[in-house]
Amino acid sequence: MSIRVLIADDHPVVRDGLRMTIENSGEDIVVVGEAADGMEVLQLAGTKPVDVFILDITMPSLNGIETARELLKQSPATRVIMLSLHDTKTMVEEALAAGARGYLTKEMATRTVVDAVTEVHAGRYYFCPMVAHFVAEAGLMGKKAARKRGETPVALTGQEKKVLQLLAEGHSNKAIAARLGLSANTVHAHRNSVMAKLNIHQQTELVHYAIKAGIAKL
Repeated sequence: MSIRVLIADDHPVVRDGLRMTIENSGEDIVVVGEAADGMEVLQLAGTKPVDVFILDITMPSLNGIETARELLKQSPATRVIMLSLHDTKTMVEEALAAGARGYLTKEMATRTVVDAVTEVHAGRYYFCPMVAHFVAEAGLMGKKAARKRGETPVALTGQEKKVLQLLAEGHSNKAIAARLGLSANTVHAHRNSVMAKLNIHQQTELVHYAIKAGIAKL
């Protein structure tokens, strides 16, 4: 049976490049779906079987980290490969903590995606050469939360990260409440909690933090 893959990235050119690489590889891998954001991934996941998800970390609406967590919550056997512009140790740690079994930088993605899909589908891990040394040096494999305070938004709850992402993307409290199924007061409380935990007091600083941490992008 073919390995069924779903590719999620908000840039069509990235999705096209990965799909063409997979389709031309000669391997028994088929792209069964494409998505531009995390919410679309979750919707598609409920309509068709997918063996391996390739998720861009910094997608709009719902980023790859939170999407992976939701997918694994629904099905712990889900295989996820993270895709990112960033090749930092903290981003690799965040991906692993979310349950990802693979990590590819966009620079290397078309050269490594077929091997990554094959390895991850087989139950193994795959990290592109640009980040593999982080895993070897720090013993990150299977490590869920060994991070330094302030390096990444690890102190935030999943709901707080969702609120932070949407705030950074310019959504109002009312719009966020409608999107997440919360009251405006609850969104306001999450916003205040995020700012208190991060010791941030201005909206511009909050946006800068979210982008730097890979939670949101412009």
